[in-house]
Amino acid sequence: MRFRIWPRSLAARTAVILLLGLAVVQGLGLTIHAFDRLDVQRLAQSRDLAIRVVSLYRTLVLTDPSHRATVLAELHRGPDLKAMLSDGPPDADLPEMPTPDQRLLRINMNVLPLGAPQLRWRELVIYGGHPWHTAVIGMHFPDGGWLDVTAELEPLRPWHSPTFLVAFLLMTAAAAALTLWAVRRMMAPLRVLANAAEVLGRDVNAPPLPEDGPSEIATAAIAFNTMAGRIRRFVQDRTELLTAIGHDLRTPITRLKLRAEFVEDEEQRTKILVDLEELEAMVSATLAFGRDARASEPVTALDLAELLRTILDDAADARPDLQDVLLYEGPAHLTIQARSLSLKRALANLVTNAVNYGGSATVRLKPPVNRLVEVQVEDSGPGIPAAELERVFEPFHRGEPSRNRETGGVGLGLAIARNILRAHGGDITLANRAEGGARATVTLPI
Repeated sequence: MRFRIWPRSLAARTAVILLLGLAVVQGLGLTIHAFDRLDVQRLAQSRDLAIRVVSLYRTLVLTDPSHRATVLAELHRGPDLKAMLSDGPPDADLPEMPTPDQRLLRINMNVLPLGAPQLRWRELVIYGGHPWHTAVIGMHFPDGGWLDVTAELEPLRPWHSPTFLVAFLLMTAAAAALTLWAVRRMMAPLRVLANAAEVLGRDVNAPPLPEDGPSEIATAAIAFNTMAGRIRRFVQDRTELLTAIGHDLRTPITRLKLRAEFVEDEEQRTKILVDLEELEAMVSATLAFGRDARASEPVTALDLAELLRTILDDAADARPDLQDVLLYEGPAHLTIQARSLSLKRALANLVTNAVNYGGSATVRLKPPVNRLVEVQVEDSGPGIPAAELERVFEPFHRGEPSRNRETGGVGLGLAIARNILRAHGGDITLANRAEGGARATVTLPI
């Protein structure tokens, strides 16, 4: 529930926070607008009522008292305004109008002229108020008698406006769109940085990030490029050192082979030559390891399913007796972006290990999930001890400890395979199968 309510990405969280802030600001703005609109409506209502009541009073106060009833009956007052002549103030069954509204109505009535300098308010009684939508006003004539007016008041409507809802929705939509656009623009450099880090994991020689934009982004790009340069130099120095050592060892190995030929003891000569051949194989594997690390093969589209079938066919040609236990399961075609030669070398190493140590190889290619494709290479051998599942990826480490070249290589096959796969942005793991044998699981981006 927590992850469904609160988004995981920084861009989504920033957008949610800004939109919530916008909603709060909009709510406060609407509340202020509503209070202001109430004040304006209250002022307009009081002024309109004051004008109508004072006009009626002024007409009657200037009329002869004997004709006031006739004139009052003939005056047009509207259905919402009732007036009558009485001998005393009105006896309204209503509480007094709230003080602010009463004061506002009194002020509006007092500022209106009564028609003659000698006329003044002698007494003014106001009852009722907005909660009852009724106001009762009693006004005393200078010559005696009262004019009682009952007015029906329109309820105040702070939200009543034909264009208010449309304007509010348009304003909210525009602000939300601007917020989302701004968040995407601000988070774009982070996405670029994340993509650059992913590309660097696949290719240590990836081009540097542009060092422009806001100062914080430029600083992060400079730091990232500096880090990438240091990693690149470290990998290059290590690879060059390893390759140089392997290359320099070839000359003394050749000299030792020549000298071994002069050893008269045939048994000793054979042992020396076997050791030198093993040493030469290790040097060749070391050079191949360095060559793969420095390779700059371009990334192209290749059919992974066809590549796996080709590797199995090559293995079957090398070991015809195992042709029946070299199997492929998966789709007929699946295209990915990869370096074909280096990827073929990595997958071929896995198939070769399965054949040499497990006596069979079953390759399963699974459809992509979340833009990742999975390849499983299984054998039916004795498996790998749990303590060795990670150590077998170390250079020159062999799960088969005899050092017999007939039963294994020099211990660089899995190290080379992992380097190649990680350079593609994928990885490899080893596990033992419940029914016996080992399983190598390769993941690759499509």
